[in-house]
Amino acid sequence: MNSRSKRHQHTLLAVATAVAAGALMSTTLSTAATAQPTGTNRSGAAPAALSATARTTLIQQARTEAAGTAKAIGLGAQEKLVVKDVVRDADGTVHTRYERTYAGLPVLGGDLIVHTAKSGRTEGVTRASKSALKLASLAPDIAPAQAEQQALGLAKAAGSAKSRADRAPRKVVWAGSGTPVLAYETVVGGLQDDGTPNELHVITDAATGKKLFQYQGIETGVGNTKYSGKVDLTSTQSGSSYTLTDATRGGHKTYNLNHGSSGTGTLLSQDNDTWGDGTVSNAATAAADAAYGAQQTWDFYKNTFGRNGIKNDGVGAYSRVHYGNAYVNAFWDDSCFCMTYGDGEADKDPLTSLDVAGHEMSHGVTSNTAGLEYSGESGGLNEATSDIFGTGVEFAANNSSDVGDYLIGEKIDINGNGTPLRYMDKPSKDGGSADYWSSTVGDKDVHYSSGVANHFFYLLAEGSGKKTINGVDYDSPTQDGSTVTGIGRDKALQIWYKALTTYFTSTTSYADARKGTLSAAADLYGADSAESKAVAAAWTAVNVS
Repeated sequence: MNSRSKRHQHTLLAVATAVAAGALMSTTLSTAATAQPTGTNRSGAAPAALSATARTTLIQQARTEAAGTAKAIGLGAQEKLVVKDVVRDADGTVHTRYERTYAGLPVLGGDLIVHTAKSGRTEGVTRASKSALKLASLAPDIAPAQAEQQALGLAKAAGSAKSRADRAPRKVVWAGSGTPVLAYETVVGGLQDDGTPNELHVITDAATGKKLFQYQGIETGVGNTKYSGKVDLTSTQSGSSYTLTDATRGGHKTYNLNHGSSGTGTLLSQDNDTWGDGTVSNAATAAADAAYGAQQTWDFYKNTFGRNGIKNDGVGAYSRVHYGNAYVNAFWDDSCFCMTYGDGEADKDPLTSLDVAGHEMSHGVTSNTAGLEYSGESGGLNEATSDIFGTGVEFAANNSSDVGDYLIGEKIDINGNGTPLRYMDKPSKDGGSADYWSSTVGDKDVHYSSGVANHFFYLLAEGSGKKTINGVDYDSPTQDGSTVTGIGRDKALQIWYKALTTYFTSTTSYADARKGTLSAAADLYGADSAESKAVAAAWTAVNVS
C-alpha cells in the first residue's frame, strides 16, 4: 500500500456501477520544453534501464534530500515530500515523483515531479495542483461516522452489494480541485453488481459534510493456450513436479481460484511441463494464457523501455484465473499486486487474451508512475494508457495466432458477435466511446472517455485515412478534416511512456496530456522535430488544442 493507502483495481469493461464524476483539476506543467535542433534524435532523453540496486539508491538519495527539495521548490513549513518513484534518463537527468503530506496528513491531488539535471540543477517541477497549501484549522467540524454513512449510501445507490467501510474514514487534505481543504477519505468495499470487488473512494469536506469527489478504485477493464496457440512458458521444476512460476521474470506465479473470489487459490502444479490443451474444459488452458500474457507484458516493458517489472523493481506480480462464476471481466488489484481473470459468459470464454493481460497489468504501471485518478479525464487517460500499452504488448509478442492490431479484446468475444470491445482508429465504432474531445467528455465512463487518447495514439502512430495493417482494415477520421502522417508505433510508444513517467500526474487532463506529450517529444526528438509536430497535429485532429 502506498503513502496514500490507495488500493487500485482496474477492470477491462465499463460496469453498471461505474461512478460518473467531473474531470479533476488540470495539471500544471511548470517545465517548458527546451528547443532542440530540428529532427535530432535525443536518445539521451530516453529512460535508462535501472538495476534494482541503482533504483533503490536513487530513491534513498531522494528520501535523504526530501526536506531540502521541499524547501527549494517553495513548499511550506508543514509540507513534506514522500518519494514514490524515480526515473533516470540516459543523459543523467532524474525525474523524481513525490506525494505530499501537510501536518502529517496525506495530500490527495498534491503529487508532483521534480526534474533534475545531471549537474544537480533543478530544471522544473510538474505539479498536480498549483494551489498553495495553508489550512486555517486541522480540527474537523463533522464526525467520521457522518462521512462513512455518506460513502455507504453512495455505494448502495450505485448497486454495490455487501457494502462496508474497509476502514474508518481517515483525515486527508483534498487538493484535487479548488482550494485545498481538510477532508475525510472513506473507502467502501464489498462487491459491485457484476461481482467485481468494490472499492469506492469518497472524499467528504470535514467542515461542511459536502461530498467533494468520488471514484471507483476497481479499474476495469509454454502451454496450449486458447488464444495464442502453442507457446513457450517458463516454469519451475521441483523434483518430479512443475509449477507455473517464472523465476526469470521476478518470480511471477499463476494460481487457480477454482471459481472462488478471494485469496490466492492454488498454485498451478502438475507432473509434466505441458500446460493446457487449448480447450476451456482444461483448467490449465486459461492459466497458460495468463502466464503467457504476464511473460509477454514483462518482456515488452523490459525490451521497449528498459523497465524491470511493473514497479520497475524487478519483482513479479502474480495472476489468478477462474475467478467467480461466469464472471465477464478481468481486473488488476494494487493491494495484492495481482492480475485476476474471469471465465466469461457461461464460463466459456476466459478473459485471458494477450491484449487483455497487457491492458490490465499496465494499470499497475500507471498506478506506480503517474497514478492517474480513475475518474473524469484523468480516468480516461488511465484506461487509454492500458489500451495503448496492451496493444504494444500484442504487437511485440509477434504471435501468429493473435497478431498485433489496434482492436481491444477482439479475441474474447464479449459482445457475442465477434466484434472487438474497443477500436483505436475510430473509437465511436463501439457505440459509446468518444472520437474527439469535448467539454463533457470527462462525464463519460472512463472506458469511453478513453477514446480521445486512443484515437490520438492511433493517429500519431499510423496516421489518418484508410490502411490495412496485419490484415485488418482501418479508416481513421479527424475532427477538422486534416490529414495526419504517422511517425510509427515505436516512436509513439516512447513518447507516451516518457510523458506518463515524467510529466503526467494524478490529475492530468487531456489538455495537460497534450502538453506532457509535447514535452516528451521535445525531450526525445527536439521541439522542432517532425515527431513533435506530429504530436501537435494528432491532438488537434482529436480536438485537443
